[in-house]
Amino acid sequence: MRKMSDALTVTMDGLFARLLSRHAAGRPAERSETVALRNLTLAMAPAFVAVPLGFTLFLGAATGLPIGFALATALHLIAAVALISGRRLGTRSAQARLPAIEQFAADPYEFCPGLFLTLDPAGIITSAGGRDRQMFLSFLREPLSRPFVEQVHVSDRLAFVQALDELRLGADVVVADLRLDRPVIGLDQAQFLNVRLDMTAVRADDGSLAGVRAQMLDIEGEMSMRDEVARKEEEASAAHEIKSRFLAAVSHEMRTPLNAILGFSDILIGEYFGKLENDRQREYVQLIRQSGAHLLSVVNTMLDMSKIEAGRYELMLEDVDLAASLTECERMLSLQAQTKGLKLTSRLPKGLGGINADGRALRQIVINLLGNAIKFTDAGGAVTIDAIRSGNEVTVSVSDTGIGIAPEKMALIGRPFTQVQNDLNRNYEGSGLGLSLVKGLTALHGGTFRIESRPGEGTVVMVTLPVDGSGARAVDETNMVEFPPRLAAAGNENKTGGKAPGHDEAEAKIA
Repeated sequence: MRKMSDALTVTMDGLFARLLSRHAAGRPAERSETVALRNLTLAMAPAFVAVPLGFTLFLGAATGLPIGFALATALHLIAAVALISGRRLGTRSAQARLPAIEQFAADPYEFCPGLFLTLDPAGIITSAGGRDRQMFLSFLREPLSRPFVEQVHVSDRLAFVQALDELRLGADVVVADLRLDRPVIGLDQAQFLNVRLDMTAVRADDGSLAGVRAQMLDIEGEMSMRDEVARKEEEASAAHEIKSRFLAAVSHEMRTPLNAILGFSDILIGEYFGKLENDRQREYVQLIRQSGAHLLSVVNTMLDMSKIEAGRYELMLEDVDLAASLTECERMLSLQAQTKGLKLTSRLPKGLGGINADGRALRQIVINLLGNAIKFTDAGGAVTIDAIRSGNEVTVSVSDTGIGIAPEKMALIGRPFTQVQNDLNRNYEGSGLGLSLVKGLTALHGGTFRIESRPGEGTVVMVTLPVDGSGARAVDETNMVEFPPRLAAAGNENKTGGKAPGHDEAEAKIA
């Protein structure tokens, strides 16, 4: 059966090929046309039997068979003519479109932005094209068959030569920003055109550089944006420096009269030059003393902040007994906690050891954390100091059972003069400088700062410092620190538990 089928296929294809070539003035028939005719004939073969039989039912065999066969044959011829004609019309339409497609394929760079150059290994231009070639060619003086380096501004020629040399040494792509000289300068025209030259190597079979295909794009807009950004950065830096100097000057000038106020109020409280007449006077003098001490504390903190921000805070590293330092801070604030009705405790493991750090800065960190915890914890609560040593790091944490911090306020933690309770009738006084200073001093030591809090349940602040002071020594080359060191961007907070997911790192200078 298979041999018979193959023989029938060959016979039909030969017959159709002869018929098609005869009606096409001797043009050889295409294979696709003969296959289409064969498939059509096989599909209509049942009609040559069914149509005559159908007519015999009505007209009889003598009349129905000839009419039915003639009708089936006519339908086959009409379908064959329609099929071949449709295929040939489609072929002619495709051929009519072929020149435009071939033209597009011949030079696709004509539809791409910029100027496309072809360079030989020596950097001589052999061809130029591209959608914007007219604009670029106004900057190029008869570019063809001339070295491209002659078109480049003299200050940028070395950059182009180095880029071409990198391609010779094996680089596949090199990008260089260059300036082109305008041959003739008009009244409203710039002398130079800033361009970006993206060069791609064309390799020979042996891997050597056979040529370079380069795309040139205008980057005048980008250069203008760069200049604007640089100008804005200079203005911001100048304003930042002025602000830092202002804070330092104001803080320094305020400390002198504040020290006098504190000294004279101490003399009045001690009644060294005569007794005060009544308790009301003693109360007022005590309030003056307390207010002056509070203001002096704020001024000192502002001065330290301005030093950190300006990169002038110098760490005096020394070996500090960590347990003794934490215990000292606990004793200093125990009376304040007791007065407020809080329980201040510490849980320090044995063998905590020492730490190489600035002792004053370390105590300042702990005192600020304890002061904040006591301030935002109501009577009956507890404040706890913990410390743990792990490898070359030690983590000091201060936890409380206070008001906590809402998740949406977590991004504000550590910003100067900012408190989480910032409405007009807030219940907790303060300048909002404590955590900013803690973060700055921690960063200067090369440490990390982390805070977790739940509203109504409490807050835990953890400060991790390197034990051997390596975090501060590693940044001895620069004295700058991002200040205030920021937590992660707002929006990353844990919505149920207010967690600041990020650590602050900084650089410092060792005295």
